[in-house]
Amino acid sequence: MKENIDKLLSNIAIMEPPSGLQDKLALARQENRKLTIKLGFDPTAPDLHLGHAVVLKKLKDFQDEGHRIVVIIGDFTAGIGDPTGRNKLRPPLTPEQINKNSQTYINQLAKVINIENIEIRKNSEWFNNMPFSNIIKLISKITLAQIMHRDDFKTRFESKAPVHLHEIIYPILQGYDSVMIDADIELGGTDQLFNNLVGRTLQEAYEKKGQIVITMPLLEGLDGIEKMSKSKNNYIGLTDNANDMYGKVMSIPDSVIINYLTLATDMEAEKQSAIVSQLELGLNPMKIKKDIAYNIVKRYHDDISAKEAAEHFERVVQKRTPEEADHDVLILPKGSYITLLDLCSSALPAISRSELRRLIRSGAVRVDKSKEDDEIKNIEVIPGTLIWIGKRYKFRIGS
Repeated sequence: MKENIDKLLSNIAIMEPPSGLQDKLALARQENRKLTIKLGFDPTAPDLHLGHAVVLKKLKDFQDEGHRIVVIIGDFTAGIGDPTGRNKLRPPLTPEQINKNSQTYINQLAKVINIENIEIRKNSEWFNNMPFSNIIKLISKITLAQIMHRDDFKTRFESKAPVHLHEIIYPILQGYDSVMIDADIELGGTDQLFNNLVGRTLQEAYEKKGQIVITMPLLEGLDGIEKMSKSKNNYIGLTDNANDMYGKVMSIPDSVIINYLTLATDMEAEKQSAIVSQLELGLNPMKIKKDIAYNIVKRYHDDISAKEAAEHFERVVQKRTPEEADHDVLILPKGSYITLLDLCSSALPAISRSELRRLIRSGAVRVDKSKEDDEIKNIEVIPGTLIWIGKRYKFRIGS
């Protein structure tokens, strides 16, 4: 098997051990087999976003090279709650939420990888029937000192915030997934480095060959600061409609253009290098963002949708007269009252009420200069009132 080693190594943030990929590829050639590449998801939310797709893109690189791809759906561990990257307990999910989210995840994987050529495993396969004595044997292979090296546990402990025992067990259970499938390589974001290294430690404790860990950079969200996350309301969902996806990409700060170019598009490396050079020479960032937005929409929808989204953006956002750009007029009965959610729904009927409810609760809606986050608050219909919904939509109540 001939590997495209440069492609497999591209954009990696951390690899442990540093020469691990070359060593594993050599082992696979020696044993005349494919490598087993593991990627795990806990179905904590129903939708995937461009941040998840960074790792999925690397998974596809290995799939294209013919290796065995195993996706672990952490339906058992999702019932515990992964605190990774949080300073407090992540609440566990109900079985119904887990099952619904799991199926949604599997459907969305097809947007990036060929799901006809992967193995999908759920870790409830081995944990649901594991005797308690075996669980004790499992957790005995990791020390408390090792677990407390994880930054979020350490931070919470030092600040006297509670760290629950079931949270401490979580990375051990996730690591055991690697033991069960004999993973050669585990992929993840840099925020999963600790958990994935636990998998390597457990494999060696069970006298198996330890996996190597490859972590990918975390893609910044629309704010350009925090990592992309649904909980931070700064994400671009893989299931967003084409116009919203294009518009969200166009709203990213100039400071993260290169990261979106390299991590979120599937442009060839030569084209990416040319764009970076153009940016350094002073090309208008707006032009580059349009290229990135077009590529991303085409990737997750199709070429026609990308063209229509680009035209929609230019027509609705860029080519308005100054008066049109100021606001859209929303006609409502003068002197009446309307809930904030109904007001937003009247202004943006094409956006689901659940999405509008999420925007309201995240503080993304303003009435005149006041931020409003209570969806059931009654708003008096007063002509001239300005309504802001997110950064892109501005309305003035007309009479």
